[in-house]
Amino acid sequence: MIFKTIITDIGRDVAELIADGVLILFAEGAPPELAEVSVLHSIDVISTDREPSAGDLINIGASSVMITAVGPLAWQKVRDIGHVVITFNGASTAERPGEICVAPVHGATVLASLTIGATIQIG
Repeated sequence: MIFKTIITDIGRDVAELIADGVLILFAEGAPPELAEVSVLHSIDVISTDREPSAGDLINIGASSVMITAVGPLAWQKVRDIGHVVITFNGASTAERPGEICVAPVHGATVLASLTIGATIQIG
Protein backbone atom coordinates (compact mmCIF):
# COMPACT_ATOMS: atom_id res chain seq x y z
CA MET A 1 0.00 0.00 0.00
CA ILE A 2 1.32 3.39 -1.02
CA PHE A 3 -1.28 5.62 0.57
CA LYS A 4 -4.39 5.37 2.72
CA THR A 5 -6.38 8.26 4.08
CA ILE A 6 -9.75 8.72 5.73
CA ILE A 7 -12.23 11.34 4.54
CA THR A 8 -13.07 13.72 7.40
CA ASP A 9 -15.08 16.42 5.62
CA ILE A 10 -16.39 17.32 2.17
CA GLY A 11 -16.37 20.96 1.07
CA ARG A 12 -19.58 22.54 -0.15
CA ASP A 13 -18.23 23.08 -3.70
CA VAL A 14 -16.77 19.58 -4.20
CA ALA A 15 -19.76 18.30 -6.21
CA GLU A 16 -19.38 21.15 -8.71
CA LEU A 17 -15.69 20.39 -9.26
CA ILE A 18 -16.32 16.66 -9.60
CA ALA A 19 -18.88 17.42 -12.31
CA ASP A 20 -15.97 19.08 -14.13
CA GLY A 21 -13.74 16.03 -13.60
CA VAL A 22 -11.62 17.36 -10.73
CA LEU A 23 -11.22 16.13 -7.15
CA ILE A 24 -9.07 18.11 -4.72
CA LEU A 25 -7.72 16.48 -1.57
CA PHE A 26 -6.34 18.53 1.30
CA ALA A 27 -5.28 17.42 4.75
CA GLU A 28 -7.31 18.54 7.74
CA GLY A 29 -6.52 22.08 8.76
CA ALA A 30 -6.71 23.53 5.24
CA PRO A 31 -7.57 27.24 5.07
CA PRO A 32 -11.37 27.80 4.81
CA GLU A 33 -11.22 28.99 1.18
CA LEU A 34 -9.46 25.74 0.20
CA ALA A 35 -11.65 23.57 2.43
CA GLU A 36 -14.74 24.71 0.48
CA VAL A 37 -13.47 23.04 -2.70
CA SER A 38 -11.66 20.09 -1.11
CA VAL A 39 -12.20 16.70 0.38
CA LEU A 40 -10.47 16.97 3.74
CA HIS A 41 -8.72 13.89 5.02
CA SER A 42 -6.50 12.38 7.68
CA ILE A 43 -3.57 10.31 6.40
CA ASP A 44 -3.34 6.82 7.86
CA VAL A 45 -0.55 5.33 5.69
CA ILE A 46 1.94 7.02 3.35
CA SER A 47 4.85 5.14 1.81
CA THR A 48 8.31 6.64 1.88
CA ASP A 49 9.63 3.84 -0.37
CA ARG A 50 7.37 4.15 -3.39
CA GLU A 51 5.40 6.81 -5.20
CA PRO A 52 2.27 6.11 -7.24
CA SER A 53 2.70 5.73 -10.99
CA ALA A 54 0.65 5.09 -14.11
CA GLY A 55 -1.12 1.76 -13.83
CA ASP A 56 -1.64 1.93 -10.05
CA LEU A 57 -5.22 2.00 -8.78
CA ILE A 58 -6.85 4.63 -6.62
CA ASN A 59 -9.78 3.37 -4.58
CA ILE A 60 -12.18 6.11 -3.53
CA GLY A 61 -14.66 4.49 -1.20
CA ALA A 62 -16.23 1.73 -3.30
CA SER A 63 -14.96 3.15 -6.61
CA SER A 64 -11.69 2.18 -8.25
CA VAL A 65 -9.88 4.03 -11.03
CA MET A 66 -6.51 3.63 -12.73
CA ILE A 67 -3.81 6.30 -12.58
CA THR A 68 -2.70 7.43 -16.06
CA ALA A 69 -0.11 10.09 -15.14
CA VAL A 70 1.54 11.67 -12.09
CA GLY A 71 2.90 15.21 -12.11
CA PRO A 72 6.52 15.62 -10.97
CA LEU A 73 5.56 17.45 -7.74
CA ALA A 74 2.30 15.65 -6.94
CA TRP A 75 3.62 13.13 -4.47
CA GLN A 76 5.84 15.63 -2.69
CA LYS A 77 2.79 17.84 -2.11
CA VAL A 78 0.90 14.88 -0.68
CA ARG A 79 3.78 14.16 1.69
CA ASP A 80 4.27 17.81 2.70
CA ILE A 81 0.71 19.11 3.08
CA GLY A 82 -1.67 16.28 2.16
CA HIS A 83 -2.71 18.10 -1.02
CA VAL A 84 -3.27 16.78 -4.52
CA VAL A 85 -5.51 17.47 -7.49
CA ILE A 86 -6.93 14.33 -9.12
CA THR A 87 -8.13 14.93 -12.66
CA PHE A 88 -10.43 12.38 -14.30
CA ASN A 89 -9.22 13.03 -17.85
CA GLY A 90 -7.20 9.90 -18.74
CA ALA A 91 -4.22 12.03 -19.80
CA SER A 92 -0.91 10.26 -20.28
CA THR A 93 1.00 13.37 -19.14
CA ALA A 94 -0.04 15.62 -16.26
CA GLU A 95 -0.57 19.24 -17.34
CA ARG A 96 0.19 20.61 -13.86
CA PRO A 97 3.10 19.49 -11.68
CA GLY A 98 0.91 18.76 -8.64
CA GLU A 99 -1.69 16.71 -10.50
CA ILE A 100 -2.52 13.01 -10.65
CA CYS A 101 -4.47 12.04 -13.77
CA VAL A 102 -6.78 9.05 -13.74
CA ALA A 103 -9.08 7.31 -16.20
CA PRO A 104 -12.37 9.10 -16.87
CA VAL A 105 -15.20 8.24 -14.47
CA HIS A 106 -18.73 9.59 -14.33
CA GLY A 107 -18.88 12.33 -11.72
CA ALA A 108 -21.94 10.84 -10.01
CA THR A 109 -20.00 7.63 -9.37
CA VAL A 110 -17.17 9.52 -7.68
CA LEU A 111 -19.54 11.73 -5.70
CA ALA A 112 -21.48 8.71 -4.39
CA SER A 113 -18.19 7.24 -3.10
CA LEU A 114 -17.28 10.34 -1.12
CA THR A 115 -18.63 9.95 2.39
CA ILE A 116 -17.17 10.98 5.72
CA GLY A 117 -15.28 8.01 7.12
CA ALA A 118 -14.66 6.41 3.70
CA THR A 119 -11.09 5.67 2.69
CA ILE A 120 -9.04 6.73 -0.28
CA GLN A 121 -6.29 4.26 -1.03
CA ILE A 122 -3.50 3.91 -3.59
CA GLY A 123 -1.80 0.58 -4.21
